[in-house]
Amino acid sequence: MRPELEKVVSEIEKVIAGKREVIEKILLALLADGHVLLDDVPGVGKTTLALALSRAVGLSFQRVQFTPDVLPSDLTGFSMYDQKNGGFSYRPGALSHANLILGDEINRASSKTQSALLEAMEERQVTVDGTTYPLEKPFLVIATQNSVGTTGTQFLPYAQMDRFLTRLSLGYPDYEAQMAMLRERQGKNPMERVEQVLAKEELLSMQREAQQVTSKDAILDYITRLCMASRGREEIAVGVSPRGALFLDRMAKAKAYAEGRDYVVGTDVQAVFLDVCAHRVLLKETAQGKTVEGALLEMLKTVETPDRHRFPGLKK
Repeated sequence: MRPELEKVVSEIEKVIAGKREVIEKILLALLADGHVLLDDVPGVGKTTLALALSRAVGLSFQRVQFTPDVLPSDLTGFSMYDQKNGGFSYRPGALSHANLILGDEINRASSKTQSALLEAMEERQVTVDGTTYPLEKPFLVIATQNSVGTTGTQFLPYAQMDRFLTRLSLGYPDYEAQMAMLRERQGKNPMERVEQVLAKEELLSMQREAQQVTSKDAILDYITRLCMASRGREEIAVGVSPRGALFLDRMAKAKAYAEGRDYVVGTDVQAVFLDVCAHRVLLKETAQGKTVEGALLEMLKTVETPDRHRFPGLKK
């Protein structure tokens, strides 16, 4: 991994031990200018990770605790009549002045509030009373989701799930990581040791460079065949969307860039395939005993990888 990104990972690991792979993938999403859904049980460090990331990269941070009574205007802002000036003035919401939004328990929010979040995630802007306000760059949403069945939760609409570049899970720490966490919190907060090691302007530059990474036709063909394979399997009701294919390409470019290459290889696509695509695939009700992950892994085994003889410089 690039030295600049390695430093960011090291800072986050001061507060989140044993989760390097997840941290790296969140950084890839940040490089790809996409949003992250953390699907996990409470208390495993999702908020801590997001806050540490914002400190290490110098991003302004805003946490939104979603509940059924959170209104769209709480996110987008609202217009208020100013008696002194005799007109309406805009009052910014939670999304307006932050680079990194932690949307905690997003599946507790009402449908209207979730819809208000969609425009911000997709268009990087909010609209209030017909006026559009651009959001600051970079803009990243890390949303957390509790397991459905917990009181007050509901399934996220498929259209909103599809807006997330990747879905990840921290999971419980292993023994060593749990012991390290307990030791480090004996009398002090390790978050105070997290330092900024990357400037926001540097991150924006890295995002632009990651976008310029080359995906040759062999890679685009591989991505297309993988996504089309998900639409043709008997057990799958909804396959990977065209947006999912675009996101897979962006995430693979970020993977290549993080490893110091200016071109994508087949293993870049394979490394991020499940994280980008699993939440976009729905199984049929008749697909008993099968899982989305299992179906996607089968595709990786059966779909032919890029031909390195026809496309020099690419690994099979």
